[in-house]
Amino acid sequence: MLKENQQTRSIVQVTLFMFAMALIALIFADLEIHHSNPASELTLMAKGFVAPQFPSWDILMPALLKTIAFAIQGVVLAGVLGFILALFFRYIIVRVVAAFIRAIHELFWALLFIQITGLSPLTAFLAILVPYSGIFAKVFSEIIEETDNRVANSINPRASYLSKVLFTRVLLCWSQIKTYFLYRMECGIRSSAILGFVGLPTLGFELESFLRQGYYHEAAGILYIFFALILSLKTFFKLPLIPIYLIAAFIYLPPFAEVSWLTVMTFFNEDIIPKVLQKGDFIGFFSWCKNLWLNEACYGVFNTLVLGQIALLCTALMSLLLFPLRSALFFSKIPRSFSNLGLIVMRSCPEYLLAFIALLVFGPSMIPAIIALSIHNSSIIAHLLALHSINLTFREDLCKGVNCYFFEVIPRLYRQFLALLFYRWEIILRETAILGMLGIPTLGFYIDSAFEDIRIDRAVFLIIISALLNISIDHIAVYCRRHLHMINQPVLKF
Repeated sequence: MLKENQQTRSIVQVTLFMFAMALIALIFADLEIHHSNPASELTLMAKGFVAPQFPSWDILMPALLKTIAFAIQGVVLAGVLGFILALFFRYIIVRVVAAFIRAIHELFWALLFIQITGLSPLTAFLAILVPYSGIFAKVFSEIIEETDNRVANSINPRASYLSKVLFTRVLLCWSQIKTYFLYRMECGIRSSAILGFVGLPTLGFELESFLRQGYYHEAAGILYIFFALILSLKTFFKLPLIPIYLIAAFIYLPPFAEVSWLTVMTFFNEDIIPKVLQKGDFIGFFSWCKNLWLNEACYGVFNTLVLGQIALLCTALMSLLLFPLRSALFFSKIPRSFSNLGLIVMRSCPEYLLAFIALLVFGPSMIPAIIALSIHNSSIIAHLLALHSINLTFREDLCKGVNCYFFEVIPRLYRQFLALLFYRWEIILRETAILGMLGIPTLGFYIDSAFEDIRIDRAVFLIIISALLNISIDHIAVYCRRHLHMINQPVLKF
């Protein structure tokens, strides 16, 4: 009882600390609306969504098929590579490599690969493959680690480590691995789509073009196609069909690029290495790092943390408000069906796309990013909390309505809620950095500016800073989950 009371106090203290940090962050946040008439812009968008116009098939089909092909190629091979890495995750070098590659957003990877392979299918393939391999490695290793090890300990002690893992733990958690892989395919479709915002020919490219020109009817048509694609994944994307889809994707769009050896050598030997370091001037390199940190990186890190903390609080509040709409404890089947559809639409929209749309309405402040991050992440947490609520057991004289929510459900779900929130924390910071490419002064703003100025060395330095920041937040979140005895990795079921 004493230990349980201590854990409860720790949970309350962590909650109050996170809430206080978000309130402090509000002091430094840019929450000004820079658009002269946001209501008018929202009205135009609403009219577009009510009466969508679908682009011609010669525009729509290539973008749709390329979005699907990039996602299948990148996610499937990343799943295989991530599973292999997960089997060796006990080695520090594997954990470090996986942490680093997953801490860099796929859009940053795309911007890096574009310098070598251009706007080619290979760029899109690698931009998804690299970070997703690190994500799969971490999640698969945690799923395997959390399985019951008594079966593995009972087999022949002479058996190798890999044999014990493959034929005991992996078999026990295979359904969880498969579920997470299928969820990641949905994420891969979103990632593939937003690669269009850096020029790759996916749905995001066409969507950005229509939105920038104010053609909201055509943009709505593409968005509806995108939502239909996400909704159909559960029906058409089955595990036995993956090899067929993968072969078809490689036949339709082989991930090749015309790359010259000179370009590769120039990139690694000159572009990403500061001039002072090329000359062997280590003192000058220290001054170069110091100036870049003081003039750009520190402001980017600070704004990234401020925006991320506010978005985390808004995500938490929205999740607690939304999950009852999906729970059988509070609503009947028909309202739950509409709520579920709404949550699917909310989580199907990538944060970058949501922020881009909100940017057209409110202008370049932190408001679009907060809206985008809160909508996307709260829909995921709300869905999972609703699933957790189904498994709760209550007395027969259970109270109803508001009393049930505050005094019965929330106390029992709060530990799972915090675990999910900590899990999304690193993801929110990762997305916060990339939203700077839309003009919000997070790390992504300075990284994008460096690429535009063809200062690849500066961009790489800032990307490394972004990766280290995400890794640090991830370690803090893991420590909090373990300290509060929470689940290490939620299995996402959709």
